[in-house]
Amino acid sequence: MSLNPSDVSRIAHLARLELSAAEATQMLGQLNGFFSIVEQMGAVDTHAVEPLYTPLSAVQDVQLRLRDDIVTEPDARAANQASAPAVEAGLFLVPRVIE
Repeated sequence: MSLNPSDVSRIAHLARLELSAAEATQMLGQLNGFFSIVEQMGAVDTHAVEPLYTPLSAVQDVQLRLRDDIVTEPDARAANQASAPAVEAGLFLVPRVIE
């Protein structure tokens, strides 16, 4: 995928960036370089590669250290909703904005 100068100006407009001509030219080169690297990475066959949950698992066996799923904070729903203008069944009520 190769970008052209109009693509860069459109991206800059969407990002609300004001680029000079020199900055746009530099950005065009950088973006095309980035997409070139992405295309090279996409060309590599990775079907036989197992996904890693941590980079360390590629070089050593790593045991996941999972903590127990326990409640550590008290239920503060009533306190959090005390200042709300309208609450029903534990839910905030808001005015309808779409008809």
